Amino acid sequence: MLAKRIIPCLDVKDGKTVKGINFVRFRDAGDPVELGKQYSEQGADELAYLDITASHEGRKTFVDVVRQVAANINIPFTVGGGIQELSDVDKLLNAGADKVSINSAAIRNPQLINEIANHFGSQVCVVAIDAGLCEDEWICYLNGGRIPSGRRLFQWAEEAESRGAGEILFTSILHDGVKKGYANETLALLSEKVGIPLIASGGAGEIQHFKDVFIEGKADAALAASVFHFGEISIPELKQYLKKEGIAIRIT
Repeated sequence: MLAKRIIPCLDVKDGKTVKGINFVRFRDAGDPVELGKQYSEQGADELAYLDITASHEGRKTFVDVVRQVAANINIPFTVGGGIQELSDVDKLLNAGADKVSINSAAIRNPQLINEIANHFGSQVCVVAIDAGLCEDEWICYLNGGRIPSGRRLFQWAEEAESRGAGEILFTSILHDGVKKGYANETLALLSEKVGIPLIASGGAGEIQHFKDVFIEGKADAALAASVFHFGEISIPELKQYLKKEGIAIRIT
């Protein structure tokens, strides 16, 4: 059995790590490079850096921050936000990123998934999906949860896989920052629809939520932010707990 992964997520806005609730109401969580270094030393499996306003503001993502992160950590990290074309991916990989995460750009131009997978390999391409419930149906949103796309979650995830995505990063807007647990029922359904690894995001509030997302949600990786940023859960403590609960996890 492949080990489950713990992935701290650093949402970056104006050069600072921030954390919001339901994609709004942000508060400062610290320096993205220093936080990344701490998580790397504590045993995180990977990191995710998301420039959360790049798409909405029409900017390219933050190459300088990526370069600094790469110089300070020794674990894989994914970068997302404002990626529109292959040259953006090339710049980020050259700056030290291991993978890129595309969301709004992929919905607007699905062929971008094919291009990234064909040019750099599927392992580089993470398709992030921000979705919310609309009349009992999960709908994908653009621009950091601001604009409904009309795309349906399950169909879009299947299409992303067919185009060459290496992983799906699913965030429930309803669960984001609320700390009541992940959207496990939806994650489990999603895991049946796609054969590529599924990263769960949105809802971690206590240590058991991670166990639940791996067992009930059938996720391959759990991404979280505020519980790590504000010291509510430590990564070594979390991993020891998961190991005792019989979940395959890498302990450093």
